[in-house]
Amino acid sequence: MILDLEPIFNTEGMVKQFDYELDLSEQELNGSKPFASPVKISGHAGNYTGIVELHATADFTLETACDRCAKPILLPLATKIFHTLVTSLNDETNDELMLVNELRFDLDALVTEDIFLDLPSKLLCSEDCKGMCPKCGADLNAGSCSCEKEVDPRLAALKQLLDN
Repeated sequence: MILDLEPIFNTEGMVKQFDYELDLSEQELNGSKPFASPVKISGHAGNYTGIVELHATADFTLETACDRCAKPILLPLATKIFHTLVTSLNDETNDELMLVNELRFDLDALVTEDIFLDLPSKLLCSEDCKGMCPKCGADLNAGSCSCEKEVDPRLAALKQLLDN
């Protein structure tokens, strides 16, 4: 979505609402395409004393596999988006302000970047997911497997002492 910022920058106190859907079905994450349904984005851009603040929320559901047990999961997530937009910078090293060169701003690229930066590092079916047995592949959430626990080779001497 292209957001026309010119009237917002030129009118102090002006607020422009937006509400739209973004198709990210072609975006890949860990080798799969988890965005099966469109991302719903709603928010506003407002001029507050010469700068424009962008506030938005992106609601979406990831269709992916649990990183521990590999079960398919539907993971509903919401990303809060906040940026301060300015037309000029006095200090080029300021990371808190986003310089807008053109007054027609592409929200899609910014929202996509914010979504990917906000994703959890591990996508889990539950916080206490036990995962899979590394030997037999059994789902440890359903119960323990019959595999014998491997002893770290560095601790094998200690295991022999305990066995005796």
